[in-house]
Amino acid sequence: MLRRSILVCSVALAAQAHAAEAGKVIFAAGATTIAERAAAEGAPVQEGDLLATGADGYLYVKTADNGLFILRPNTRARIVTYHIDTKDPANTRVKLELINGVARSKSGDAVKLARQNFRFNTPVAAIGVRGTDFTVYTDPETSRVAVLTGRVIVSGFGGACSPDGAGPCEGAASRELSAAQRGQLLQVKRGQLAPQLLAGSAGAPDQLAPPRTDEPLAKAGAPGDTAIDVRKADSIDKMVAQQPSTPVVTPPPVVDSGPPAGPQREIQWGRWSTVAGVAPTAPFTGPEGAERLVNSNFVIFRTAGPEYVLPERGSVAFNLKGSEAYIFNSNPAVAALPAQVQNGLFSVDFGKAAFTTSFDLVAGSETFKMIAEGAVSSAGRFANNQYLQYQNNNMQVDGVLSNANGGSAAYLFERRLDDTRKASGVTYWAH
Repeated sequence: MLRRSILVCSVALAAQAHAAEAGKVIFAAGATTIAERAAAEGAPVQEGDLLATGADGYLYVKTADNGLFILRPNTRARIVTYHIDTKDPANTRVKLELINGVARSKSGDAVKLARQNFRFNTPVAAIGVRGTDFTVYTDPETSRVAVLTGRVIVSGFGGACSPDGAGPCEGAASRELSAAQRGQLLQVKRGQLAPQLLAGSAGAPDQLAPPRTDEPLAKAGAPGDTAIDVRKADSIDKMVAQQPSTPVVTPPPVVDSGPPAGPQREIQWGRWSTVAGVAPTAPFTGPEGAERLVNSNFVIFRTAGPEYVLPERGSVAFNLKGSEAYIFNSNPAVAALPAQVQNGLFSVDFGKAAFTTSFDLVAGSETFKMIAEGAVSSAGRFANNQYLQYQNNNMQVDGVLSNANGGSAAYLFERRLDDTRKASGVTYWAH
């Protein structure tokens, strides 16, 4: 029995020796615990430690790479993994878990260099970052995410997205949210793969558990960073500066600033020509400074504004919001036939800079399956080439992406149906 006890103790001590220090407490107020011990300023936080706050509790942890992990009242969370490799940032692994309540995560230096290896789990969703400062609310059934700076990518658990995974879940069901989308949230309910974009602050993390007045503020004008407002939090500023941290000697990170500041470029679309006696719905020449895409009957404008910035990674699936199409006959005596766009699918894989789309074009008793895939430029233009050299194409597509209205897209399409008929139209998409 004594030998068995010694063996058990040895295993426990070995496990403790291998647990890495993930960070240190820089502020604790009210009821707060670390691994069921009362939290105190300067206390270390080890990988795997359960962090908890009571009804009046606030806990600020400075991570080993100068990031922040903040728990607000009635919250339980865990720093599952915080492994930093200063020699090879690609080996850095960071995983946080919010069990319930409201928490805020601000990426540290190492995370910014290994964003592909960062994961923030809730009971129902996986969150990845683009060098980001964000807040999350969760209970066992619902999670909501708001972004202060940078961008996040969110997906519900299911399919290839597992709670046991590392890094962001990226696929057709994942959604991105950027700091430029002020006042908007991504919400995931249990069993829901694709997050829902919500407008307004109702149910936002800051509404459900407001920050203290001394909580570090996101620095305006620097989407990849967070700063302390010294007018409100001089003592916290000093604590952050005084706490030692693991040095991260690496090249400067590429700052992922999200969409450019200022009004985003809007998409406008319509038919510039008269068809079957129906008057045009859009001008041939658009607003001043607008980019124009035009075919034989339809037009798209992307209004003037900051240049579109293509995300580096992730995938977005769009929903069909509007369309207009006709089937034209080479015989001028045969009138153009109105057609409907149904069962539309459109997605963009930002990592591959590629798009895929399909829909059913229905005219009278006929249905034509329309498909296309092609490339997306860094400026948010997408098309397949005129010879349709991609494998899955039977129509010509030319379109644009926009950051406005939470993300939108539009494209013109044309297809030769047979020797005498041609389909032509325009589609508008949002997510």
